[in-house]
Amino acid sequence: MAFSRPKCRKFRPVRRTLQTIRVLTRNATAAAGLLKVGEMTFPCSIGRSGKRFLKREGDGASPRGDWQVRRLFYRADKGLPPRTGIKAQAIRDCHGWCETVGDRNYNRLVRIPYATSHETMKRPDQLYDVVIELSHNERPRVQGHGSAVFFHLRQPGGGPTAGCVAVSMRDMRIILGLIGPQTKIRI
Repeated sequence: MAFSRPKCRKFRPVRRTLQTIRVLTRNATAAAGLLKVGEMTFPCSIGRSGKRFLKREGDGASPRGDWQVRRLFYRADKGLPPRTGIKAQAIRDCHGWCETVGDRNYNRLVRIPYATSHETMKRPDQLYDVVIELSHNERPRVQGHGSAVFFHLRQPGGGPTAGCVAVSMRDMRIILGLIGPQTKIRI
């Protein structure tokens, strides 16, 4: 009598993604804090005006709330796409982000040159070498309630952002491996 092994699928561990990343600060006006990612904590920078519930264009505050991670943009000329569970797109020379209140493309990716005020995604510094679009002021998009609120790289010496959340490249690589399309950042 021959013994036969039952056919079974190879075991593959299920990769679990984090549901929520929290931004912790000493108080509402602090521009530096900690990013709580599961059991890990990382130093982070937020807006120069701290955290606010009512975000306004140009106020320098990070908007309080739960913001879904959307797309990852990265500089392909500076390396391979980061390993992550969210959709990644290489930044092109023509990518910009509209920040003109009243423009029909306010708080959206635009093709540059663009007629009104916009932010260039392919920056000369390293801040947007890896940048994640957050769902802030997305649906409904309210004119003047803040645009280009991202999760991106921190300045080498730390320092506040214009309203985004920022961490070092080393910390970003770790965090990217843990997040997916369901992940939210709670500011």
